[in-house]
Amino acid sequence: MSELKRELYSHDEFDEADAEGRVDSEKPLSRQDFRRQKRRRRRQLMLAVLPTMLTLGNGACGLGAIAVAVSGDELAWTLEQKLFAAGVLIFGGMLFDALDGSAARMTGQETEFGAELDSLCDAVTFGTAPAVIIWRISDALPQRFLWAVGVLFTLCVLIRLARFNVETDEDDSHETFEGLPSPAAAGTLAAFGIAMPDLKAIASDSVYPENVQAIAEAALKGSHYFIPALAGVLAYLMVSRFQYPHLVSQWVKGRRAPHQIGQAMFAVVGVLLLHWLALPIAFCYYAFAAPLKSLLAKRSKLQHADP
Repeated sequence: MSELKRELYSHDEFDEADAEGRVDSEKPLSRQDFRRQKRRRRRQLMLAVLPTMLTLGNGACGLGAIAVAVSGDELAWTLEQKLFAAGVLIFGGMLFDALDGSAARMTGQETEFGAELDSLCDAVTFGTAPAVIIWRISDALPQRFLWAVGVLFTLCVLIRLARFNVETDEDDSHETFEGLPSPAAAGTLAAFGIAMPDLKAIASDSVYPENVQAIAEAALKGSHYFIPALAGVLAYLMVSRFQYPHLVSQWVKGRRAPHQIGQAMFAVVGVLLLHWLALPIAFCYYAFAAPLKSLLAKRSKLQHADP
């Protein structure tokens, strides 16, 4: 046995299997090369588990949103603060959901296991958590009615996810969705939860003019009826066949239409002026713009077809 191989055997960083591999090879690795190879393997392992960890982060955000929303006196927050935190956690789940697919494609870790795990976590974060927000956000309507709306919303999320898994193949461009995506539907309801503290502050703060306070107070009261109705409409849009743009995919690929850039700038200005109140407006625009454009286009075709 050569002196170099004897030195490799005697070094603690080499295990038995690695040492045998070096003996059988014609050119044994130096300690520096071995360390470099070991770091490379560690990076590969981290990249392999990264998409799964991001997907599980999505599920953890959903469970956290549910826990906060249903908490009682043990969490010394007002209802508006709890809804705000639950909405923020749903938005955190949306962020993880947007990143895990990109991470899987970048690292070459797209697997059927990852796809199934992603759907299960989406069912929690974008199906169950928004339903809990619906149950907690209103006390003006019968609880049984709110339960029914929440169950309907969750069931439509499950149908939406199942249909997406069945109808989407590997060659899909991922630039459009058929039906409102469940993260967008959940984000719309979460946005209203996030905006609640700001709306309540405007209604109760004497800094604002009386007419502004009156509008904010009316909006707070109306939200008890509007949000459950909105959830029912969003549930229908999720199982519809309306075409929605995949904004994240289009922006990542650099396919940004001029009107989308203008919309993004308008959204930024809206956030600066309205703060959290801009979120419900932006999400409602995304949810309803595509159906309205489709219905107007069909109406225009019918009018042109009539003699």
